[in-house]
Amino acid sequence: MVKKNNKSFGAWAFIFGTVLALLFGLLGWTGSISWLLVILGLLIGLLNIAEKETQAFLVAGTVLVIVSSFGMNAMKIIPILGNVLGAILYLFVPATIIVALKSVFTLAKE
Repeated sequence: MVKKNNKSFGAWAFIFGTVLALLFGLLGWTGSISWLLVILGLLIGLLNIAEKETQAFLVAGTVLVIVSSFGMNAMKIIPILGNVLGAILYLFVPATIIVALKSVFTLAKE
């Protein structure tokens, strides 16, 4: 189970990461400092998602990753929107992978 203080830190990492992804995408900074979004995504996956939230997060995260990926490729005519969707991918791909791995390990224990 997730401790209260980790949950709070994970929630702030989620909010901060989402705002940074939007900011990085709008400013076109999706290349050199995207590692920060990846680290925040890992923290979100490790600290923010409780066991009872896993299934909903995996469905929503998977849809978000798929739609962002397709949208990023389709938005060649509006580069800023493509950048925002790319930045969202940097944040949510690691988070979704971590939550999926935690789910698999939980299933393996049972």
